[in-house]
Amino acid sequence: MPSDIIILGISILIAIGILLHHPSKTLGLPSLLIFMGVGLAFGNGEFGFVYDDLQLTSLIGTLALNTIVFVGGLNTPMKNIQFSWKEGGMLSTAGVIFTTIIFGFILNALLDFNLITCMLFAAVVSSTDAAAVFSILESKKLKLKHGTGTILEFESATNDPVALLMVIMLTDYIINSTNGAPTTISILLNLGQQIGVGAIIGLLMGKITVWTLNRIKLPEFGLIPVFILATFAITVSGTEILGGNELIAVYITGVIIGNYLKKGAEVSKHFFNGISWLAQSLMFIILGLQIFPQQLLPVFMLSLLPAILLILVARPLAVQLCYLPFRQATWRKRLFVSMIGLKGATPIVFALIPAAAGVEGSREMIHMVFFIVLISVIVQGAAIEPLANKLGLKLKPKPPQV
Repeated sequence: MPSDIIILGISILIAIGILLHHPSKTLGLPSLLIFMGVGLAFGNGEFGFVYDDLQLTSLIGTLALNTIVFVGGLNTPMKNIQFSWKEGGMLSTAGVIFTTIIFGFILNALLDFNLITCMLFAAVVSSTDAAAVFSILESKKLKLKHGTGTILEFESATNDPVALLMVIMLTDYIINSTNGAPTTISILLNLGQQIGVGAIIGLLMGKITVWTLNRIKLPEFGLIPVFILATFAITVSGTEILGGNELIAVYITGVIIGNYLKKGAEVSKHFFNGISWLAQSLMFIILGLQIFPQQLLPVFMLSLLPAILLILVARPLAVQLCYLPFRQATWRKRLFVSMIGLKGATPIVFALIPAAAGVEGSREMIHMVFFIVLISVIVQGAAIEPLANKLGLKLKPKPPQV
C-alpha cells in the first residue's frame, strides 16, 4: 500500500479517536479504550485493510512509551517525588518482581506453558500503566488522602523499567536457552548496568539542558521545546548505545527539566503534552490495528481466570509484601493500593517484544494480555472511586471562598 495512503488512513483514525475523547471522559473511560477501539474497528479486514507488522508495532510502541514517560517526568513536581519515592519506589521495583513471581506460578498452574514462559507472561503484565492511572484519576477528578494518588502515579510512572528489563532478559533466555540459564550474578550485573547507565545519562542530560537553556537567550520561545525534543532524542539514542535503560533515563531527564527550567517552562509543557497525546493515540491505534478481533474470542475464557487472579491475588500479595517496612501506612491505604493496579497499553507493548523475537506461544500471549488489560481498565477503573469512598480515602473538595 502506498505510504501516502497509510499516512492518510492513520491521520483519519487519530482524528476520529480525538473526536471521541470528550464522550469517553464523560463516561469515565480512559482514552486507551477509545483509540484502541478505533484501531480494532478499522484494521481487521472489514474495510479491505489489514495491518500485521510486529516489528513496526513494537518500534512505534517503544518510541511512544519513551515519550509518555518523558512527559510524565516533565509534569511531576519534585515535592511529589520527595513525598512518594520510598513507598512508590518499593512498589515500582520489588512490587514488580513480587507480582511476576507470584503470578508466574499461578499461570504455571493454570496454563500449558512452561514455568519460564509463564514468568515472561507475568513480567509482561506486572507493571501498572501511567497513561491509564493519570487518565482515570483526571477524568474522575479524584483526590485521595495520605498522598495515595501521588504514590499510585509515581509507581505507574517508574515501574516500567524493571518490568521491561525482566521481559527482555526472559525473552533472551528463552530464545538462547541452549546457552544455559543466566546466573544470579549476570542478572544483577545486567540490572545494575541498565539502571546505573540510564540514571547517569538522565541526570547529565537533564542538568546540561537546564543549564544551557537558563543561560542562553534564544531569540524565540518556540525554539526551547524544539531544543528539549532534540535532548530527548539524544537521551534515548545515547542510552541505548551505552547499554542503559531508556525509560529510566528519559524520566529523570524529564523530571529535572520540568522542575528546574526557568525560561519557557510552560510553553514546553504545553508542547510536550500535545506530543504525548500524539504518541498515546498513535500507539493505541497501532496496537488496535495489530490485534485481530476474530482471534480474540478463542482466548477470552482462557484469559478470564488469570485476569481475576492477577487483580485479586497476585497484585494484593505483592503490595502487602512491599508495605511490610511501612508500618505507618493505614490498612485502608494498603488495601486501596493493592486493589488498584491499573493496566494499560504498556503490557501490550511489552508482549510485542517476545512476539517480535519469535517466542513460541507469544501471539496467543498478546491476545490474552489484551483481555487482561481490558478487564483491568473496566473493573479496576470503575472500582477506583467507589472503593475510595468505601475506605474513606476520598478528599472532599474545598468549598469555594466567598
